[in-house]
Amino acid sequence: MGNTTAAAAKPIVISVADGVRVSGLLQTPARARAGYVLAHGAGAGMTHPFMAAVAEGLAARGIATLRTQFPSMERGSKRPDPPKLAQAAVRAAVAAAHSALPQLPLIAGGKSFGGRMTSQAQAEAPLPGVRGLAFFGFPLHAAGRPSAERGRHLVDVKVPMLFLQGTRDALASLDQLKPLCRSLGRRATLKLFADADHSFHVPARAGRTDAQVLDDVLDAFAAWVADVIGR
Repeated sequence: MGNTTAAAAKPIVISVADGVRVSGLLQTPARARAGYVLAHGAGAGMTHPFMAAVAEGLAARGIATLRTQFPSMERGSKRPDPPKLAQAAVRAAVAAAHSALPQLPLIAGGKSFGGRMTSQAQAEAPLPGVRGLAFFGFPLHAAGRPSAERGRHLVDVKVPMLFLQGTRDALASLDQLKPLCRSLGRRATLKLFADADHSFHVPARAGRTDAQVLDDVLDAFAAWVADVIGR
């Protein structure tokens, strides 16, 4: 891990559309070299401990983050937004990140649902200025129902993609995920983390802690970002 000094997360407000506004948290380390638009999963918002740990860990590695809420989470609803609205929220967050971090190359993505909504938005129409997409646990299918259907749209994503996945992820069986990534060619980079589940939790028998696994995940993220922005 690096030792870059990080400022505290700064609250911002993001306008989505038609009077819809959502909250964001901007965390910018000194001498940041890139920015990451980080959307949350379906069941927990941007202040969830995992999201905060990712933002802190990336700040220590010289990467700024803009964590954002989806409109449903902003309203306190447990039902995820329909894709059209979720994708509009992603676009608004990317625009806000460009405004807040105008000199930095941007990566977009997120945890689970947030990553998938980002990739759907990118497949529909490229997110302006976004150099690549990074997913913390891409949700390829429902638990116990292996399928690659939810990843079909990725063929229309033309920027580099990073898949950070646990080998015990119930929402992305490896016999579905590996062929999908191979089909995407050089655009896709798959990094697997032994014994980790969809939340990057590992059992005691793994001999490692969740924090150690997350360090490895973030190191892999930072190395990939350095490669993407150096191209």
